[in-house]
Amino acid sequence: MKKSLVAVSVVVALGVVWTGGSWYTGKQIEARMAEMAAQANSYLKTAAPESGLEISYQNYQRGVFSSQTQLVIQAQEAAKSSWLQPGQQIVLDEHIDHGPFPLAQLKSFNLLPAMASVQSQLANTSSTKQLFALTKDKSLFDARTRIGYSGDTSTDIALIPFSHQENSDKVTFDGGQLNIDLDNTGNAFTAKGNLEGGVIHTVNQYGQQIQVTLSGLKIDSNARQNAPGLFVGEQRMLLGKMAVSVEGKELAVVDDLAVNTTSLPESGDKHLGIKIDYALASLKLQNRDLGSGKLTVNVNGLNIQALRQFSEQYNAQIQTLLAQPGIAEDQEAYQAQVMEVFKHNFPVLLKDDPTLSIAPLSWKNARGESTLNLSLQLRDPATVTAVATTPDQLLNNSVKNLDAKLAIPMDMASELMGQVARLEGYQDAEADKLAAQQVQGLAAMGQMFRLTTTTDNVISSSLQFSDGKVTLNGQTAPLMEFLGQFGLSGDDLLLPSDDGADDAGETLPASPQEAAPAAEAPQQ
Repeated sequence: MKKSLVAVSVVVALGVVWTGGSWYTGKQIEARMAEMAAQANSYLKTAAPESGLEISYQNYQRGVFSSQTQLVIQAQEAAKSSWLQPGQQIVLDEHIDHGPFPLAQLKSFNLLPAMASVQSQLANTSSTKQLFALTKDKSLFDARTRIGYSGDTSTDIALIPFSHQENSDKVTFDGGQLNIDLDNTGNAFTAKGNLEGGVIHTVNQYGQQIQVTLSGLKIDSNARQNAPGLFVGEQRMLLGKMAVSVEGKELAVVDDLAVNTTSLPESGDKHLGIKIDYALASLKLQNRDLGSGKLTVNVNGLNIQALRQFSEQYNAQIQTLLAQPGIAEDQEAYQAQVMEVFKHNFPVLLKDDPTLSIAPLSWKNARGESTLNLSLQLRDPATVTAVATTPDQLLNNSVKNLDAKLAIPMDMASELMGQVARLEGYQDAEADKLAAQQVQGLAAMGQMFRLTTTTDNVISSSLQFSDGKVTLNGQTAPLMEFLGQFGLSGDDLLLPSDDGADDAGETLPASPQEAAPAAEAPQQ
């Protein structure tokens, strides 16, 4: 009997502690809602200032073990532009299970203490009713977030499958999962996701049935904030397969398209290095294998402070541009002005002579691999002392050095051109003969114009530029003399003038490089 009383007493005591802890936790969460909304808005301003969005909460209803509230995403009142129209709202229904042992966690046998477990779903409002029509009145996603007492969060998001058809257009999505972990400062996060796939079916302007099938999209990202507004880390994306068919016949298939991006600090956090790797395992057109490819791009020596300055100026000027009446309706004019904004601010990025390299760009098939390697070091406009008065001086003031090497095995090129000829309807023997003639003609023409050399059945070319001199395949000449050999003049180095560019530039804030005449050279 005594043992039973002790057991009951322990259970009651635990129940009191749990209830008291849950009540206290719920009260703490309510007190921190305004703070969390403010942190989210601060992050939005830093990470996506062009969004023009703000987050708030409403209808908080606190209970002992759980609470209910709504997160509201809408356009900022003072925003010059926004992803949402004035009056539009995206509302998330939030169900919050209080810690220390949230009920939602207990259902999944997770016994680790936590401040709260939050279930988030999209609310059906006037702004999202079209989305709910696609999903048959279900929330597109179900997100479960665990909030630790340290403030760290872990969110599992399930995207539901759906299918929608309108006239001859049909979209099918197979669903997916996404996990996001965020530390309590918001300065580090990881994200992993898997989208099962989907199908897009439509009819083109010629009345042909077009179908695009995607499958196996995976993402994996981890990043940390190295400086305010600047995240570094790794992002990986893999698309397992993309197939395009016309009238039921497979036109093109892409297998295993991977994009990996790495950004890391250099020189004691003064500079940033960015590496982007592209890889394609296979490309087939009409069931003919054209080969595989890869591209590695490196940008080194980017001054971090200059990068931040560029980002701030660029975003501010895009916001000003978007505020112009009617600009969103004229996409051609908008794109032209966006390019002017980029050109105006680009010299900021040249601080400390950053380097761009391609090592390599390659295409490979059963008979070999062609490669292009290139290294380009740009010149910081602030270090230029002489004003450019000729085109070659302009190039010399912009480019510190250039080194490029190209290698094309003739067998590899013949294989590729033969497959292209087969796609055009030639029979195998005719295709191979035509491809061999084309590649031999290309090699002969390159040698005639001294652009390439051919050694051991490989077409090669080597080009270097530095200090106003060009070296092509071992032969060195001043830039103007080199251009003259090919019937070109210095004016061919100049970009076409744009009378509207100056007018557009007058509305842009001046960049630091415009303070000295010499810094204007790269913008010509």
